Amino acid sequence: MFAVEVRDHIMIAHSFRGELFGPAQALHGATFVVDAAFFSRELDANGVVIDIGRAHEVLKEILAPLNYKNLDAVEAFEGQNTTTEFLTKHIHDRLALAARELRLGRADGEITLIRVTLSESHVARAWYEAPVEG
Repeated sequence: MFAVEVRDHIMIAHSFRGELFGPAQALHGATFVVDAAFFSRELDANGVVIDIGRAHEVLKEILAPLNYKNLDAVEAFEGQNTTTEFLTKHIHDRLALAARELRLGRADGEITLIRVTLSESHVARAWYEAPVEG
């Protein structure tokens, strides 16, 4: 399996509901490093997994509506705890859609798996990994 990973970051604010979260129930900020890894069983005719430029552009496009936002006020997230884990799947699903729409420079089905990792700090991160198929 071959893989290529691109990276960006977002700065957000949010709060959580539930005693589990202790002081994080209050509004707080976070800066996430976002890594998106694209997996393929084969290289394309150019010898690559994916067009890195396109992958980075699509990732930036997906992150733009979240960057510098209070996620508590984002309508699509109403009623959700926007945990790191939740955000990894949100970003993954949009990247998978871009892959199925052929916006990443590979034919449908050639990108088989995407992993999205959000690093909260140098000691904590979460990821979501799933096939691209819809």
